[in-house]
Amino acid sequence: MTVASIWLAVLPIAHNFPLACPGVLGTLSQGGRVVLSDTASCDEAMPLIASERVSHVALVPALARLWQQAREWEDSDLSSLNVMQVGGAPLDPRSAQALSRTFACTLQQVFGMAEGLLCYTRLDDDDETCQSTQGRPLSCHDEIRIVDEQERPVPTGDIGQLLTRGPYTITGYYRAPAASAQSFTADGFYRTGDLACCDKHGNVRVEGRLKEQINRAGEKIAATSVETGLKQLPGIEDAVVVAVPDALLGERICAVLMTSASQPSLPELRHALIECGLSRHSLPDQLMVVTHWPLTAVGKIDRQALIRQATVTPPESAA
Repeated sequence: MTVASIWLAVLPIAHNFPLACPGVLGTLSQGGRVVLSDTASCDEAMPLIASERVSHVALVPALARLWQQAREWEDSDLSSLNVMQVGGAPLDPRSAQALSRTFACTLQQVFGMAEGLLCYTRLDDDDETCQSTQGRPLSCHDEIRIVDEQERPVPTGDIGQLLTRGPYTITGYYRAPAASAQSFTADGFYRTGDLACCDKHGNVRVEGRLKEQINRAGEKIAATSVETGLKQLPGIEDAVVVAVPDALLGERICAVLMTSASQPSLPELRHALIECGLSRHSLPDQLMVVTHWPLTAVGKIDRQALIRQATVTPPESAA
């Protein structure tokens, strides 16, 4: 950020990501200018980028995908845009590649939490890093561990729970000893509740949340791993996988799709995923197709709304 930077705020600025990553505060601290948009709609935000010569913007993945699709018809001059940050939830590689093709600016992935740790892809990282990871910790003094269910470190590249400790990560919750004991290890690492892996260069790839892990008949399945497989299939524009309570399995796997072609049947979908290398115990038990995503107030996909919808929708036969 410099004095010449112009930041467009389209997300609610009371949230950490648009407020301070670097966001509004970071821009103003460097003498730059902040432009506030009433909505995140392409009809309003993109003309603002053109008229105000905006250089930086921050989006959540669901909104970024809508912006990418809108460029098929929205023709505002976005040549001033230097950096598009995407955070608040993991961005899948296919969407990241589509954004890089559509917008002539640097894509920066951002991952963090209110308790502390911030990770960014660097502006000079290669395309593979920017499109398939959430980057490295902000500070060289940040410490991260990826651990198994017994909190033992896992090999590099394996998925586990992300623990972190560092100069700006809190060490406990105010006047909440029980919550602190549950959320922090004895040596001061914060249990983030995120499932992640780390490559040999220290880049973090977020695979989902522990609470988004599906316990299907005793098998633990990361929803993100199934979503990644679904998004590779032709005709599928976007996919979300949720855990739905099930009397027999404990939790069943429900795939919720947005498609650009005819709706596949559940058996067809399962067969295609097997062809992509997905294990049989990770295959969806239920399929729903939607025309738009239910969103939370900050623009994230409302998974709880999808679970409620799937709960009252009879699952299709997988035979």
